[in-house]
Amino acid sequence: MQEEVTGKSVALIVDGAKMSEQVLEKALKAYLDAQKNKQPKIYRGKQSLKHLAQQNAGLANIEISDKNIKAFTQVAKKYHVDFALKKDTTAEKPRYLVFFKSRDADAITAAFQEFTAKKVLRKHSIRKRLVLAKEKTRQQEHRQLDREKVKTKDRGVEL
Repeated sequence: MQEEVTGKSVALIVDGAKMSEQVLEKALKAYLDAQKNKQPKIYRGKQSLKHLAQQNAGLANIEISDKNIKAFTQVAKKYHVDFALKKDTTAEKPRYLVFFKSRDADAITAAFQEFTAKKVLRKHSIRKRLVLAKEKTRQQEHRQLDREKVKTKDRGVEL
């Protein structure tokens, strides 16, 4: 975008050298009017609170725990909800607030119903997995030692 603006301004300056002063002034006014009428970029999905507030829609918020932020983000993307996350550090334990457009209330309730129904599976830590693997190998070794070794050689020769 910056390159386009720079390219247009250079072209305007080069052409301006060939024009009279009045024609250049009219061209600049037309260019500035066109820039004023340009609509701002509309952000979608996760965004800053500032961008969400600029969209001129009433905002509502709900509280969410910090462990579930990533999982909620995935569900919100599925429902095409525009939202902003804000950390409130005024209390001893920080709270996380999810701000969204009030017109998206139906979509956000559906997203939260799916989010709460879905269980977030947590993997064990590496240390715990290592301890479990060691215990499993010990049990297998004990089973092998407990088993009797019976060796019989049968050459198929009978008397």
